Amino acid sequence: MAGSAGWQLREAIRDRLGDEQGTIRRTAERRVALCYPSPYHVAMSSLGFQSIYRVWNEQPGWACERAFLPDDLAAWREAHLPLYTVESELPVGDADVVAFSVAFELQLGGLFDSLALSGLPVLASEREGRGPLVVAGGPLTFSNPLPLGPFVDVVLLGEGEEVAAQLLRAIDAEPDRGRLLAALALLPGFWVPSIHGERLGVIAACDDGLLPAYSQVLTPHTELSSMFLIEPERGCSRGCTYCVMRRSTNGGMRLVPPERVLGLVPAHARKVGLVGAAVTDHPRLPQILRGLVDSGRTIGISSLRADRLNDEIVGLLAAGGYRAITFASDGASERLRIAVERKTKERHLLAAAELAAKHRMDHVKVYQMIGLPGETDADIDELGRLTREMAKIIRVVLGIAPFVAKRNTPLDRTPFAGVREVEGRLSSLRRALKGRAEIRPTSARWAWAEYALAQGGMEAGLRALAAHRAGGSFAAWQRAFADTAGRAATERRSLPVV
Repeated sequence: MAGSAGWQLREAIRDRLGDEQGTIRRTAERRVALCYPSPYHVAMSSLGFQSIYRVWNEQPGWACERAFLPDDLAAWREAHLPLYTVESELPVGDADVVAFSVAFELQLGGLFDSLALSGLPVLASEREGRGPLVVAGGPLTFSNPLPLGPFVDVVLLGEGEEVAAQLLRAIDAEPDRGRLLAALALLPGFWVPSIHGERLGVIAACDDGLLPAYSQVLTPHTELSSMFLIEPERGCSRGCTYCVMRRSTNGGMRLVPPERVLGLVPAHARKVGLVGAAVTDHPRLPQILRGLVDSGRTIGISSLRADRLNDEIVGLLAAGGYRAITFASDGASERLRIAVERKTKERHLLAAAELAAKHRMDHVKVYQMIGLPGETDADIDELGRLTREMAKIIRVVLGIAPFVAKRNTPLDRTPFAGVREVEGRLSSLRRALKGRAEIRPTSARWAWAEYALAQGGMEAGLRALAAHRAGGSFAAWQRAFADTAGRAATERRSLPVV
């Protein structure tokens, strides 16, 4: 039975691979298994993951192949299959380098499962320098990579285009594992936990000449089906105090000219997604949108700002296939938005709803945070009133997320509001809306777990492993962390840099 089940699982992956455009099949002496600790349909919507896949396949003597957390982890285990790459079905544990792209804190569980399926000890200390070099990078490294420390040999901090290539050159130059790690520990953009401990170095920023990142592979089997992703800008010029990607990060906002953006879109790409922290802040965005719409393409944008929307932009979005627009408020009241330096005003949100209705959108989705410092019942009341006013114009969906303080932001160390408090605010909001808008909240319990990792050190990673091994339930997380999460913001000390 296991053999038959294993064959079916492999065939499903081969069929999915056959539907891709842009797959790189490369033969080389050394190989990287680039792993995403979530399933394929999530991973292939990650622009950073796709970019590093291309970068590593451009390095002489190296081939990079992808691996993903199985869609059905239980079935994979029951079939006794190892984690393997999709291009050549190389067992991940047989690669020279195993690299993980980690987007957010709770993907640690996927990293644990991926290492175990690869036949590799989860703890770096138990590998004792044997087997492949285990590396991590990705968006999480902009805020707090410390919980990754017990499980990896090296972490690439920040933007990966240049440090990823530098890593493979360093491996080529130094075959001895100990001397390699010592050499990497001296370089900016690399964190070697076994040498640095909890001392983090400089976050890497790639040369602007390497921008933009763009998709290598198009696939229908993903969250953004067959959509070609490209960044017209990187970073942000704004100063929102809760955001890692603010104007103080890697030089703020860096623009890509419309001509270069449009020139990189392949002819076969019929859907194009513009990705970045502040796409609607690009001063020449209408030119980019017009070029895409006039070529008959469907478009998407990762980050609409209500205060930047106007009739031209929303009209182009509608012409490009938009049936709903999504933007963020990120503060329950104007008072809170001012406090966190969010520029969006009530008038901007109402105007965005009017524009969406004018261009026959189905609804607007507004992202909102609950649990910001200083939040009161009056702030929730204001959110309810504003949402009711917007709902008179167009159908409204509220995406509600509890506020989780991140390192490398001005709101670092801010305590988590509390699970009961957040759930109480949600109940108040539901009563205020009386069904006039749809509320789609994320879990306050898992936001608590995210907070424990976002504010924790390497010890937090070990506690996450204990919770994972105990079944991964919220109760297991509570037992593993006890009350350390509540103390993290007040007891943590600033760490020196390398």
